Amino acid sequence: MNDGVNGVALGVFVFFFLAVTVMGFLASKWRKAENEHSLDEWGLGGRSFGTWVTWFLLGGDLYTAYTFVAVPAAIYAAGAAGFFAVPYTILVYPLIFTFLPRLWSVSHKHGYVTTSDFVRGRFDSRGLSLAVAVTGILATMPYIALQLVGIQAVLDVMGVGGGENTNWFVKDLPLLIAFGVLAAYTYSSGLRAPALIAFVKDTLIYLVIAVAIIYIPIKLGGFDEIFAAASDKFTSTGKGALVPGEAGQWTYATLAFGSALALFMYPHSITATLSSRSREVIRRNTTILPLYSLMLGLLALLGFMAIAAGVTVKNGQLAIPQLFEDMFPAWFAGVAFAAIGIGALVPAAIMSIAAANLFTRNIYKDFIRRDATPAQETKVSKIVSLLVKVGALVFVLTMDKTVAINFQLLGGIWILQTFPALVGGLFTRWFHRWALLSGWAVGMIYGTAAAYGVASPTQKHFGGSAAEIPGIGEIGYIGLTAFVLNVVVTLVMTFVLKALKAPEGVDQTSPEDYTADAGDAGVRTELPTVGAGSH
Repeated sequence: MNDGVNGVALGVFVFFFLAVTVMGFLASKWRKAENEHSLDEWGLGGRSFGTWVTWFLLGGDLYTAYTFVAVPAAIYAAGAAGFFAVPYTILVYPLIFTFLPRLWSVSHKHGYVTTSDFVRGRFDSRGLSLAVAVTGILATMPYIALQLVGIQAVLDVMGVGGGENTNWFVKDLPLLIAFGVLAAYTYSSGLRAPALIAFVKDTLIYLVIAVAIIYIPIKLGGFDEIFAAASDKFTSTGKGALVPGEAGQWTYATLAFGSALALFMYPHSITATLSSRSREVIRRNTTILPLYSLMLGLLALLGFMAIAAGVTVKNGQLAIPQLFEDMFPAWFAGVAFAAIGIGALVPAAIMSIAAANLFTRNIYKDFIRRDATPAQETKVSKIVSLLVKVGALVFVLTMDKTVAINFQLLGGIWILQTFPALVGGLFTRWFHRWALLSGWAVGMIYGTAAAYGVASPTQKHFGGSAAEIPGIGEIGYIGLTAFVLNVVVTLVMTFVLKALKAPEGVDQTSPEDYTADAGDAGVRTELPTVGAGSH
């Protein structure tokens, strides 16, 4: 690893960082709204984005700096088992084609800003809405932290901030500056900032991967040499394999399937979706987003290249930045580092906005200030988006990085438990609101307890996301097991509560709302007040 500062790479990195900073602040004037003091404008970009802006925004949202660093790092450490991210991003797009247009339509019709808004309107339940909101915020916080971890990994490899014995303030100053800039332009421009910057981010990432997949294998003697080196390493160490063994197949399959179900439950995924201007934009995007899966498959191969290049790092998250440092000319290493750094800024901004919208609409407005005006909602969201990022920064600076990774895995288990209320609610009102809340609680408790019992070489608890599946005996993804329990409890409790004639509340939506498009009349911009019987 480079002991000094890579001045050329740092210069290129700073150039791109300054460029996107300027873009972030100028974004407030892009598609400028007549009334900026509403969550529709600040938090959803005026619901005005077309096909390509939405594609770049969703890509910038879903394929993060953590993806860029962690997926090939998993290949570097464990071999082909790390490829689970590729099939799950393929599985997810046919899935979202079935329900995202319906969510967009009903949200457009009723002015819903968050998934919790929809759940509240559909099931007449503030309690269920609160559960979805709190789950979304909890799952998002470590995800934001990991974007900052991605920036920190790049800075470490460039030699910025000094060594381990450097004063903590000097060491973390570059990250603090990056955080401050991110917070400032997100506060100023809202969702328009990451939407505009996403063009730069995705262009850089595609460029870096295209060059890496050609240039690095040529320097290493071709893919035959790369795979041979990886096979030798896994054989000699006994850790990892080019092909997952039979014992790991259940884990691989359940993790891929469970992750596919969970991906678009995250608040930032829905925020980017609701920012589009029509349901047709959503349908088009589900057909062209798989292009990112092609990019992800090529990206994953960098893990094998790092092995063949002889990259040795104590922290696996540094493997790919170090590969770029070792293999690329200094100036192009700077471009690659900029791709990772900007790849952190875009999703971090969207995630903080999404979490802030959940707090404002479904905690502040529902439970603290029922008569809050749109301007007050926007102000609260801006402040909360800052606090969310501060929390993520504190998490990164005060805790071990593996803790952040494991809490992100726990967040995936949690967010999957909102699937029955959200996706189920988009197709049927049959589920009872209290049954959905009961299923959510069982899934959350089981998932958390099972993850707590998983140990790793570095942690006694929360050391992973796979454990034995009850009744089957195979090792599988905890989140999917918890989800199955969630669904079973929801079904059983719905039958029981309907038999007892428990009050079901009033559905604020109608069947035609789920197929409405932008040109349809009667769009409401405020969530209706829930009746006194809601829970």
